[in-house]
Amino acid sequence: MNTEIPEAEALYGDLLRGVKALMRDDTRLVGITSGGAWLVERLQKDLGLAGAPGVISSAMHRDDFARRGMSASAQTVLPFDVNGADVLLLDDVLYTGRTIRAVLNELFDFGRPACVRLAVLVDRGGRELPMAADFAATRLTLPAARSLALARADDGAFSLQEEASS
Repeated sequence: MNTEIPEAEALYGDLLRGVKALMRDDTRLVGITSGGAWLVERLQKDLGLAGAPGVISSAMHRDDFARRGMSASAQTVLPFDVNGADVLLLDDVLYTGRTIRAVLNELFDFGRPACVRLAVLVDRGGRELPMAADFAATRLTLPAARSLALARADDGAFSLQEEASS
């Protein structure tokens, strides 16, 4: 059981290699707000892809929307036709699967993609729904009382922050 929090920049290098392996000629990258959106912004640049990446929010489809409310930064922007698209979702941490379920509902509000795959920086297990990443830069186990999230410094460098869940 790996519980040491890995260095995020090293994991990003692994994620970049994994995403390259998953890419097809027509793949569209879509980052889940906010950590996934930061990842997809950098991946789009590092992969030399033209155009803007997509950003998708889980806010409107979360099963805990009444408790969490809507984030001011949680806006879905998909600069391509979703119908028939090959979509590669990016997120920082995969845990229960609830965010992915909500994001899939949001994505299908925009159309019917041909294929949806998932790549994450960290898969921490603990699934409550049957969701799996096609690629995870690392897998680790943390107690349920701990949360893990991606942070981005002013210079764009990534770090992983562990904190007690509320």
